Amino acid sequence: MTSKKKVVLNADEIGRTLERMAMEINERHGDCSKVAILGIQRRGVDLAARLRKALETRLNKEIPSGILDINLYRDDWTSLEVQPQINKTEILFDIDGKEIILVDDVLFTGRTIRAALEAILDFGRPRQVELMVLVDRGHRELPIQADYVGTTVETRRGEHVDVFLTERDGKEEVCLVD
Repeated sequence: MTSKKKVVLNADEIGRTLERMAMEINERHGDCSKVAILGIQRRGVDLAARLRKALETRLNKEIPSGILDINLYRDDWTSLEVQPQINKTEILFDIDGKEIILVDDVLFTGRTIRAALEAILDFGRPRQVELMVLVDRGHRELPIQADYVGTTVETRRGEHVDVFLTERDGKEEVCLVD
């Protein structure tokens, strides 16, 4: 059986979507003086870097950012057939009192975000955490929602949303795969 692929966002649409979300963050947070950005390994890190660049260009100031690996916080790692690959976490700023923008590529069950929140709290106590995702595909298992959503895609449970980013994949698109 052959899988079907539908392009949901192309390269230009991804760029415009990130710019729009940067504008929304700027509108909500003003000069963003307390904002810091954390990207969830792996593609969330790439999106977070782009978001940071867009905000820094817009505001003409530096925005602290970091990299968050949630693998040790997953609630399913003991039931996985293979051991999770541990990536690095790098947070070189004080989280206490910050307004964290947590960035990931796809929001699905909410379990990755639950793990990310637990990981963040091991580093300190932010004033607030907001979630930005490129794609919300539904099927939540936990009461988690994004504050900034690039696009919402109606999916069936067995479908996949694949995000390809130039930095990691050499191409730029979001696809729904059946």
